[in-house]
Amino acid sequence: MDSNRSQRLQQAPLWDFACAFYADEQVASACLTLQDEGGADVCELLFHAWLYHHGLEACREALERERLEREAWQREVTLPLRTLRRELKQRAASSPSIAALRETIKRAELAAEKENLAAWQAFVETSSSTVRCLKRTPDTRPKAALWLQDQVFSTLIEELSSVDAGRRERLERALDVLGSRLDPTDSAR
Repeated sequence: MDSNRSQRLQQAPLWDFACAFYADEQVASACLTLQDEGGADVCELLFHAWLYHHGLEACREALERERLEREAWQREVTLPLRTLRRELKQRAASSPSIAALRETIKRAELAAEKENLAAWQAFVETSSSTVRCLKRTPDTRPKAALWLQDQVFSTLIEELSSVDAGRRERLERALDVLGSRLDPTDSAR
């Protein structure tokens, strides 16, 4: 990876990209569909979208090692907070004190997500093998939706026999939404 790309990534932090991208209601809904119905990690989706936006992708070997660490963070920190926040939703509707507690948990969950995104960004910035952990996406790269699917899911969604047709369609539609919102920076290529 050349120093210009590295500098552009540092000037366009993943957190800022994620907040702007996720602010689109359809993007947020698509991310949650991919999380809840497809088992995708929203932080990893946002990480790959950020790289794609800059004409980059993570090399598979380096990505697999980092993914294990990020999955552990999500499983041990973020998921318990998310589960608790969701479980308190109904009770919060009738109790101001539980509603306040739920908001505190919601802020903690967001802080955990922010920390996870910071770790994803650090992965590309501080890696002693940055040249090997990132590469340019091919000039003739596929549509963003297909590229994201390939980055995040080990098996193509249309090939999943365990997924019913309706669910498969929702997952593909969610990926299409994300792909349609990605606008690669021409100058990054």
